[in-house]
Amino acid sequence: MSNIGSYLERQASFDWSVAREALGWKEGELLNIGHICSDRVCASGRADKEALLWEGFGGKKAVHTFDDLRARSNAFARLLVDEGLTPGDRVCLFMDKIPSLYFAFLGILKMGGIAQPLFSAFGDESLKVRLESAGTRAILTTGKHVKKVRKIRGDLPALEKVIVVEGDPAKLKEGEEFFDVEAADRVEEFPYFDGGPEAPSVLHYTSGTTGQPKGAQHVHSSVWGQALTTSWVLDLTDDDVYWCTADPGWVTGTSYGIIGPWALGATQCVLDAGFTSARWYRFIQDHRVTVWYSAPTAIRSLMRDGADLVRKHDLSSLRHLASVGEPLNAEAVVWSEEVFGMPFHDTFWQTETGAMMIANWPGMKIKPGSMGRPFPGITAAILDLKTNDPVTTPGQVGLIAFRPGWPSMFRAYRNQPDVYRSKFVGAPDGASPEELRTNPDIWYVSGDRASVDADGYYWFVGRDDDVINTGGHLVGPFEIESALIEHEAVAEAAAVGKPDQMNMEVVKAFVTLHAGYTPSDELELDIMNFIRKKLSPLAMPQEIEYSDKLPKTRSGKLLRRYLRALEWGEEAGDLSTLEDD
Repeated sequence: MSNIGSYLERQASFDWSVAREALGWKEGELLNIGHICSDRVCASGRADKEALLWEGFGGKKAVHTFDDLRARSNAFARLLVDEGLTPGDRVCLFMDKIPSLYFAFLGILKMGGIAQPLFSAFGDESLKVRLESAGTRAILTTGKHVKKVRKIRGDLPALEKVIVVEGDPAKLKEGEEFFDVEAADRVEEFPYFDGGPEAPSVLHYTSGTTGQPKGAQHVHSSVWGQALTTSWVLDLTDDDVYWCTADPGWVTGTSYGIIGPWALGATQCVLDAGFTSARWYRFIQDHRVTVWYSAPTAIRSLMRDGADLVRKHDLSSLRHLASVGEPLNAEAVVWSEEVFGMPFHDTFWQTETGAMMIANWPGMKIKPGSMGRPFPGITAAILDLKTNDPVTTPGQVGLIAFRPGWPSMFRAYRNQPDVYRSKFVGAPDGASPEELRTNPDIWYVSGDRASVDADGYYWFVGRDDDVINTGGHLVGPFEIESALIEHEAVAEAAAVGKPDQMNMEVVKAFVTLHAGYTPSDELELDIMNFIRKKLSPLAMPQEIEYSDKLPKTRSGKLLRRYLRALEWGEEAGDLSTLEDD
C-alpha cells in the first residue's frame, strides 16, 4: 500500500507529531536512532526480515536480517564501551560501504557516541583536518585504509583508538586493534544510551567555499524528519526493496541510506563496487529494486550510455525514482519517463537541513527542471538579495531560506559558533543556538539562489557564489548546463563566469563530448549558437573548453568553484572532496 496522500491536505493540517505516529512511537519510549533502526523493528515482529542486501567487488554477496543488524550493532557498541569510549566521544567511520560500516554506525549511536562518517577515498591530509577539527577519539577502518591513519596519527593527540574491522590482523601495527564483528559473539543485550532528543548523533563535514570544512552536528530527534520524508517522499513501504546509491560519507548516505529507511523497517540494498551503467542495471534487476534514490550526475551518465542498454535488463520491479545532490536537468526527467516509464522526482536539501526540504511529491504534477514544493511543515521562502525580505514576485531570484524548527535541522558547526550564526538572518544580537533553531521569526539561509513560480514550485539558479553576473544580468549556471547537454555532441557540461572588462563576467563552458565527436572550431561555434538560440545571447558561452572529465566531488556534485577559481586566479578553497583522477 502506498503512503502517497494529498499534498495540499497534508500541508494544511500538518504537525510533526505525525512522524511519531508513522513509527508508532509513544512518548517516553527510548529515543536512540541505533535502537529505533534495529531493536524496535525486531520488537515489531520483523526480526527475520531482510535489512541489508549487500554486494561488493568480485561478486561478493551477503544478506543480513534486522536481528543481525540488532546483535551486530550491539557488538560494536559493547566493543567501544569496553575500549573506554563514553557518550559524546566522536568515533570516525573510515571504510568502504561494507556491512561493518552500517553495523558500526548504529552501534556508535547505541552507546551514545557521535558517529563521524568520512569518505574512504579521502587522502591522509583531508582525513587529518576532519579528525583534528572533531577531536575524534576513535576511528574504525579497514586494512585497506589504515595506512592513511598511520601517517597522521602522531599529529592527532586526541585519537586514542584505531580499530581495524576488515583485513589481515597479522599486519596490524602497535597501537592498532582488530575486530571482526561477524566472527565475534553475538551481543543480545546492551544498555542503550538515552540522552533525550537533543543528544548529539551524527557529525557530518561539509566543504565551504572558503576556509576549512565545517562539522554540522545533528541530534537523535532528527529521526522524525528523516523517517517521515522517507515515508512520504520516497514512498517506502514494508514491501519495498530500496536502493540509495549514496555513500554514508555524504549526508544522503546516512539520512536516507541508513536512518530513514531502517527506522521504517525497509529492506535496503548496498552496492559496494564501481559505477558502470550495466552493473547498476544488473543490480536493480537481480535484487528486484522497487524504489531508487540516486544523483543527477549518475543519471546523466546513464543517459550517455543510451536506452538500448536499459532494454537489455528487466527493470520492471521499479515503481518510484528520486534524485538528490544537485538540481536534476529537465532533459533527465523526460528521458527517465521514456526509458523507465516514470520520472525521477527531484529533491532539495543540504547537510545542514538533515532531511528533505523541497521535493516533487509522488503523485504531484512534475515540472521538469523544478525542485518541487516545500515538504509539509517546512516554511520556505525566497529572500531578496539586498533586503533579506521574502519576495512576492513570481520568478524573482533570491536566496532559498527556511523558518527554523524542523526536527532534522543541524544544531551547530563544531567549534564555529560565529559561522553557525552567520547562516541565520533576522536574529536578535547575541541569540543563543537554541533560539536560532527555534525562533519562528528568523530565517535559515541556504546559500542557494532560486526563484519560485506562481504555483509554488521552486527553480534552482545556482550557489550564491556560482551565479554569473554578466552586464548586470544574473545568469544561472545550471540553466546553461541543462541546455548544453541537450546538444547532441555534449555529454556533460559546467558553466562558470570568467573575468571580462566590459561585462564584469562572461560565460565560459567546460564540456565533455559523446563518443564519435571531436573538438573543432566548427563544433564550438555550433554549441554557442545552440545556446544563443535556446536561452539568450547573455547565456551564450564566450569560450568553450573541451575536457575528458569534469571535476566533481565523490558525492557527485560538480565543483564549479574549482573551475571558476582557475579562471579568476583565486584560491579554490577546500578540495578534499574532489574526485580522484
